[in-house]
Amino acid sequence: MIEIKKSNELDNFPIGIVEVIYSNKLDIKAFYELVDKELDKLYELSTGYDRKSIFGDNSYYRFFKKFKKTYPVLLQYESIIFKNREFPKNNPIIEIPFLLELTTLVLSGTHDVTKIEGPVNLCLSHNKTSFEGMRGEAHTYPGDLFAMDNRGIIFSEIAGSDARTCASKDSTHVIYPIFGVPDINKDIIANAINKLISYINVLCPDAKIEYKII
Repeated sequence: MIEIKKSNELDNFPIGIVEVIYSNKLDIKAFYELVDKELDKLYELSTGYDRKSIFGDNSYYRFFKKFKKTYPVLLQYESIIFKNREFPKNNPIIEIPFLLELTTLVLSGTHDVTKIEGPVNLCLSHNKTSFEGMRGEAHTYPGDLFAMDNRGIIFSEIAGSDARTCASKDSTHVIYPIFGVPDINKDIIANAINKLISYINVLCPDAKIEYKII
């Protein structure tokens, strides 16, 4: 498994890491059938939706609010469930964590292991540090969780993924970080890992999977 080290300053941030090597035998039809079933459940559960009742006590929502940011999973959830945005069906390897976010409300992502150089160090930011994000220049925030390899920052919990290591349509060896926030119950991370693995097994039953919580 890829080497990942976590700063002692992040002892109250449990972080899940799922590393996957996909074969070329992807059951894309089965995965998108799963997506449709999961979305149908969400539509049913969201009848009479009230933002405060679902997100008001959400640890991620409160964490992002400290940075004067709206939790992106909240926006994704409302966009898919209430604004008729289509679930993206272009690259299931990247869309797996997106489905996970909708069904568990945790925050996840995807990075191409072959683009990561050296070990990954998880750190707590004390300054605004710039990096090239997926949508242009981004930066960390004091109090933000971020990760870096030998070449620089690969993600920030608040600002998102970098442009260099984010997964693409050609990525088959990936890591899915499942981000924690201060003092979140580890069971939330563990349950999200289990659900993520169940999605991976539908898409690619012979995928090689390793995981841990750090």
